[in-house]
Amino acid sequence: MISKMKKLTFLIYHQEYEAFLSQIRELGVIHVQERQAGLMNDDLQKSLSRRALYKDVLKDMSFKIKDKADETIHRDLPVDDLLNQYAELNNKIANLTQQLPSLDKEIAEMSVWGDFDWQTIRKLEKAGYYIQFYACSEREFNPKWGELCDIVPIDKAVGRLSFITVSREPVKLEIEPLRLPNLSLTELDSKKTGIQDALVAAKDELTAFCVANYNTLVQYNKELDGEIDLIKVRLDGEPQAEGAVMVMEGWVPVENEQPVKEYLDSSSVYYEIRDTQKGDNPPIKLKNNWFVKLYETLTSMYGMPSYTEFDPTPLIAPFFSLFFAFCLGDAGYGLVLIALGMILKKKMPDMKGIMNLVISLGIFTAIFGTVLGTFFGINIYEATWVPEGLKNFMVSGKVEVAGGTYDKQMILALGIGVVHTIVAMLIKALVQTSRFGFKNALGAWGWFLLIGFGSVIATFMFLNLIPQDISKWALIGIGGVAAIGIYLLNDLHRNVLINIGAGVWDTYNMATGLMGDILSYMRLYALGLAGGMLGGVFNSLGLMVQEGIGGIPGWVVCCLILVLGHAFNIAMSCISAFVHPLRLNFVEYFKNSGYEGTGVLYNPFTNIDKK
Repeated sequence: MISKMKKLTFLIYHQEYEAFLSQIRELGVIHVQERQAGLMNDDLQKSLSRRALYKDVLKDMSFKIKDKADETIHRDLPVDDLLNQYAELNNKIANLTQQLPSLDKEIAEMSVWGDFDWQTIRKLEKAGYYIQFYACSEREFNPKWGELCDIVPIDKAVGRLSFITVSREPVKLEIEPLRLPNLSLTELDSKKTGIQDALVAAKDELTAFCVANYNTLVQYNKELDGEIDLIKVRLDGEPQAEGAVMVMEGWVPVENEQPVKEYLDSSSVYYEIRDTQKGDNPPIKLKNNWFVKLYETLTSMYGMPSYTEFDPTPLIAPFFSLFFAFCLGDAGYGLVLIALGMILKKKMPDMKGIMNLVISLGIFTAIFGTVLGTFFGINIYEATWVPEGLKNFMVSGKVEVAGGTYDKQMILALGIGVVHTIVAMLIKALVQTSRFGFKNALGAWGWFLLIGFGSVIATFMFLNLIPQDISKWALIGIGGVAAIGIYLLNDLHRNVLINIGAGVWDTYNMATGLMGDILSYMRLYALGLAGGMLGGVFNSLGLMVQEGIGGIPGWVVCCLILVLGHAFNIAMSCISAFVHPLRLNFVEYFKNSGYEGTGVLYNPFTNIDKK
């Protein structure tokens, strides 16, 4: 649900403005109303640029620490020194890395000539022998060069010659001599090894630096966020009376109203506090129980509800869990998620909330997977070791509907889709009634009456729970009442003919869209079926290999196939089981419920803890 908010308006003497900001920051419950989006000054621009730098460095550091960051905050290392040292270490690594390609090129050049000592060449030159290095194609080589000097062939690759010339006097051939590196092959290899060792040491030094200082930079980033919040709040104050006073607006949750009033009453600040009014846009603070709170992240992914809407999270929680369980569709996989969530919850306390969500989804999957009759790809409905009493709760096999034979699980998926859509229509009617009054929501109530109660009557008729004659007249009565709201009273402020036209247009949209929305829920059945079939394939493959190899080696290979195969199936199925239920909520449900998701998240102006 959405917490109720109270509107605050402050009038502060300009000399007391900073002290007032410090006090409300200490309270930590007031959401300051943004005066104008995008207000900027030099201080804010510099701080935002600096925060972008911090985030880039933190992102780069996170790839190096591998969840091994030191929790100690090193206050003796100022943030500028931290960033400079980090940059110097990266520059050192970049410089060493840049040396390797040119060094590899020199080694490739010298490898043709072999490992020789340049000191020997220089001694020969002092003794009066001129030695030069050449390389050319076979076509370019001129045998007459041998008349000018001694030619010593070194290497003959495909179509290319490498040779040296030895002479008492400098000779000049038609080709230019090579400029070789001034180090021998051994020296080049030794230099490369030294650079590689230095590079490894530099990377280790950088990793150690990141491990030691990651959380320090995280803390500096939090404090910078606090400074940015303070600058923004300063900008949100509007000068009045030629700057003598500042006017500020904000919001406070009703449950935090009393301490705020006590502080304001004890100060010299003039304030006004009132209930929300039509046209206000209060920030949104969700207040749910521990189970529903796990799913608030999904709501925020789409957008927070506006203040006049209902919080969709209490309905997202059970339906998303049910959809996830249907898509995964395997009780064994649910147990794996429960175990995985519990293990990671202990190893990664920072991800406690996400792991609790994983555990919750695992519980739903274990229960619903049992209902679907699948355990690690095994059809337990047909297993003899499963109690018959448990099988009575399983949905398996076929059913005859309207002269055709259909899978029960497919019918179940469509039934869930109908219920989800009807609930969405009910929410839409309730929201419109809350916003505009019952008289102005008759169109929405008409559609809910037609689809919702019409589906109930049709189901009773299909199950032969009520006679067909009664069903027929009930449907006619429901349709007639619903038509009044849909076609005649959908907007009491318009002409009846316009209402009829609008009703016809709504009918067209409903007829073309509603069936597609319901059929979208078939994906629950299809994904669950695909995952179960793939799990069964891995089971059959493992047993086939075991029978083919036999003995202990066969069982080892069989277990390896089962573990890797089911691990792959769980990973792929979990991705589908997350994405598609999310779509069913974000598209089909939100569209039929009229959910807008344009609310602003409650973000109180508060202190940043300094460690």
